Amino acid sequence: MKRALTRVLLTSAALGAFSAVSIGQQFDRIRKDQFTQILSNIKGVIQKNYYDPAFHGVNLDERFKLAEAKIKEASSLSAADAAIAQTLIDFNDSHLFYLPPPRAVKIEYGWQVGIVGDNAYIFAVKPKSDAAAKGLKVGDMVLSMNGFKPSRSEMWKMNYYYYQISPRAAIKMVVQSPDSEPRELEIVTKVTQLKQTVDLTSDIDLNEYIRDSEKESRSSFHRFQKVGNTVIWQMPRFPSDPAFIDKVMKERVLGNPNLVLDLRGNPGGAVKSLERLAGYFFDKDVKIADMKRRKATEVSTAATRGTNTFAGHVVVLLDSSSASCSEILARMLQIEKRGYVIGDRSAGAVMQSRSYSMKMGTDSLILYGLSVTDAEVIMTDGKSLEHVGVTPDELLIPTAAEMSMFSDVALARAIEKAGGTKIDPLAAGKFFPIEWDD
Repeated sequence: MKRALTRVLLTSAALGAFSAVSIGQQFDRIRKDQFTQILSNIKGVIQKNYYDPAFHGVNLDERFKLAEAKIKEASSLSAADAAIAQTLIDFNDSHLFYLPPPRAVKIEYGWQVGIVGDNAYIFAVKPKSDAAAKGLKVGDMVLSMNGFKPSRSEMWKMNYYYYQISPRAAIKMVVQSPDSEPRELEIVTKVTQLKQTVDLTSDIDLNEYIRDSEKESRSSFHRFQKVGNTVIWQMPRFPSDPAFIDKVMKERVLGNPNLVLDLRGNPGGAVKSLERLAGYFFDKDVKIADMKRRKATEVSTAATRGTNTFAGHVVVLLDSSSASCSEILARMLQIEKRGYVIGDRSAGAVMQSRSYSMKMGTDSLILYGLSVTDAEVIMTDGKSLEHVGVTPDELLIPTAAEMSMFSDVALARAIEKAGGTKIDPLAAGKFFPIEWDD
């Protein structure tokens, strides 16, 4: 249940419009032939490993033939990548996507955008970036990006496109600060030439590549605070090693009566870590979900940690970027009446997938990746969260003004709900400041 991307393409027509000013590379006949082969390789992996033998009703031969024609007509690397990416987007599956050959550049937009409620807002602005110099501010509502209006259903596609498929040399935005008129900005991207590309033949490097694409330059690590008798654990993703869960629970959580688990922005991660963490909240083994594969159904179970069970109050924070394992844990705690969920409706990106590191060529390797859904996740209430998400027990959405002041009303409410301690939202907003890797 790994959501490997914050996840673009608005429509097939939008792809062509987007690719006009991308950071491109030479795309001649030889490159076209190479990308045609990449397309064929991807088709073979999907035919063999996709969980649904009916492929969601998609006619593979027709769709991939259409993509091949688009590659032959492509005038840029970005256009060829877009043809492949759109073919997989058409499956309408959050965990089926293409990771193109990495370019030898690093891009930094200097800002982060996300959905709050039904609108897009600026979440973060990097100091000394062009975005900061142009006056972009946290809490600004994003009315359009390069002529397109971001929405909850399409935001992941825009992120995927801008980070993975066709990086922008500049982004034109129309934004609006609280109690102000809309204004137009053109924000220049910082482009750094790299000495070498990422090795996508390594699963470790593939995961790092995914994380960098999701979070850009914002540092992403587990952080903790304690307010009264309540421990707050800000978890950026479910770690690859379940032993990390054991370490945190034993050193940070067990022995305290209340836990706030902040999963806002958490895109998922390792299934084993989800199962391990869930096991700490129950004094008996509890079923999490059914994993419906192509030929069989497997059961995901939270195995109790016995004497190390956490018996205290559990409050989970979600937002529109909380996905996959984050959603599954939150919904499980709701179903089992073991936890309370506060925040915004989650992403609705809940499938189980496997990442493939792929390569082509001998002397000159082309490295690329692929995420393929190998199971549908069905919760114990018989429902899937895909395209639905988790509805919090308490829907609490910050206003633009609150965001601009870095006031964290959701965290303050979670602390109060967990242990009864009231805290000023402005104080809560200082617990986990945005940090950037330089």
